[in-house]
Amino acid sequence: MRLALLAARRAIAADNRSEWDRELGRRVLAWAAAWRQALPDGVLGVYWPIRGEADLRPVYAELAASGVALALPVVVGNDSPLRFLAWTPGENMDKDSFGVAVPASNVSAKPSALLVPCVGFNRRKLRLGYGGGFYDRTLALAPRPQAIGIAYSCGLAEFDGDPHDIALDAIITEAGGP
Repeated sequence: MRLALLAARRAIAADNRSEWDRELGRRVLAWAAAWRQALPDGVLGVYWPIRGEADLRPVYAELAASGVALALPVVVGNDSPLRFLAWTPGENMDKDSFGVAVPASNVSAKPSALLVPCVGFNRRKLRLGYGGGFYDRTLALAPRPQAIGIAYSCGLAEFDGDPHDIALDAIITEAGGP
């Protein structure tokens, strides 16, 4: 199923992808405005897009310009939760062992909310990722950050979760969400 969902994501036409990313961005900004009212000093964990994930980097710049503190995830170890590093768009980046961009600074941050990229998702808000379990281990920590899945609507699939899967609080797609 993961391979089929990744293939469907890769097959999205460039014009559609750009339009969908803009719509996702509008929806994320609307969600973030409400989140900031409830938690004005919260840190938002975001992601660097890989493998055809929705590209929200323009939204990150807008959020940072409005005063939202951002953080990017770093894989610490195969069986560990993610570590988050404070990040401001435009700052120097390095590549981690997976080739993903991470902040060059080493300033830890503790997000109160996360934007979580999804390969797929189901109606129970369970997420299908790449299979490493990093976000599940991160969401299992207390206190648990609010978790907002980010996906294209073509990622909706029927699947049973595993016992370790943790449902997201909401999922935003180009077709709907908070």
